Amino acid sequence: MNVVSIIISALLGLMFLMAGIMKMSGVKMHVENFRKLGLPQWFRVFTGFYQVVSAVVIIVGIWADGNGWSLWGGLLLALTMLVAALVHVRAKDSAKETMPAVVLFILAAIVLLINL
Repeated sequence: MNVVSIIISALLGLMFLMAGIMKMSGVKMHVENFRKLGLPQWFRVFTGFYQVVSAVVIIVGIWADGNGWSLWGGLLLALTMLVAALVHVRAKDSAKETMPAVVLFILAAIVLLINL
């Protein structure tokens, strides 16, 4: 694993760990965002859990790279953010609202591609 991949993996891992915990705990911003996007609240909890698991996988990959953890973590997070970007497009959100998902997708894809 190279330095770029380690830095991006650490940032993504911490970011998604925090975001997932916030979604699972029902932070008002996430509850309202899922409502605005027309998604059920059980899906918010599922998404939060999925993000926490994905974050743990990518963080473990920093130390246990030989086992493909970084590859799987990058794949899980890239899929998450691809779906998030598509949901924002479907909801006809502005580019400003959609861009964070696109940027996070690109970063997760970089981790995935580096670890192929």
